Amino acid sequence: MLMKQPLFLDPVFKERIWGGTALKTQFGYEIPSDQVGECWAISAHPNGPSIVKNGPYAGKTLIELWEEEPALFGNPGTDVFPLLTKILDANTDLSVQVHPDDAYAKEHENGELGKTECWYIVDCKEGAEIVFGHHAQTKDEFKRQIEKGNWSQLLRKEKIAPGDFFYVPSGTIHAIGEGTVVLETQQSSDTTYRLYDYDRVGQDGELRELHIDKSVAVSTIPHHDPAITPLKKEITGAMITTFVESAYFTVCKWEIDGKATFEGSKYLLGSVIEGKATLTVAGESYPVRKGDHFILPENTGEFTLEGEAMLIVSHE
Repeated sequence: MLMKQPLFLDPVFKERIWGGTALKTQFGYEIPSDQVGECWAISAHPNGPSIVKNGPYAGKTLIELWEEEPALFGNPGTDVFPLLTKILDANTDLSVQVHPDDAYAKEHENGELGKTECWYIVDCKEGAEIVFGHHAQTKDEFKRQIEKGNWSQLLRKEKIAPGDFFYVPSGTIHAIGEGTVVLETQQSSDTTYRLYDYDRVGQDGELRELHIDKSVAVSTIPHHDPAITPLKKEITGAMITTFVESAYFTVCKWEIDGKATFEGSKYLLGSVIEGKATLTVAGESYPVRKGDHFILPENTGEFTLEGEAMLIVSHE
């Protein structure tokens, strides 16, 4: 019989040169230092796999579950769990970077997936910005601006506010700016090409490594904004906003205000980013609150969320 119990997951924390303490102050996590930049919340990537903390699979990694219990995920027949959910604390500016697509990563990064991702801005300081795209019209112009260090002319910046959403296909030049907390949904990949890093020095006293040639090879030139149109749907007890439906993932925001009933067919990844609620599945109830992350298995059937909460929910 297919298990319908939600799988709650322990996050994995990553210290970063640009990290801070927002994951502790905003989400209540016990973080290992005052320079934590990433919470890998739902991950089956070997560089930071999540561990199930409840039920019959407690103690197993998400990698093990994907391999040993494929029915939980609809018997997908693929080697790799496709998605990765993170929370990022950009206490200072992240490096300007770009990610390869599947074909380039498979050839150049030992079979790794490419990396298309998206961001939901959970919080940011007044006047916060992101780098999103560039102004070069040709590859020659792109390379010339890099060689001259004309970053202010090359890079395209946007002001952001809490609640904003950005779809970041592979090939998009991007960087999250100082004072921003982001929930990121991405392909399960850890491949990043660093184009510019403000001449920052790493812990070894050396300038951090750049990947100029690979960045030029995979960047979309000229830049074009992806065409996405968020769709809102009101149901009893909730407002559902579907931000994006792509070849890699569908990402939605669920704003719960009361009691909302859902039908679970595909397996779902859920992250509570505000408030608290009660999740009821197959007659069993589970309290969920800000900072909790879970997977609902394939064909969960009818379930409810009751309370006041905001979740980011994704699936393939």
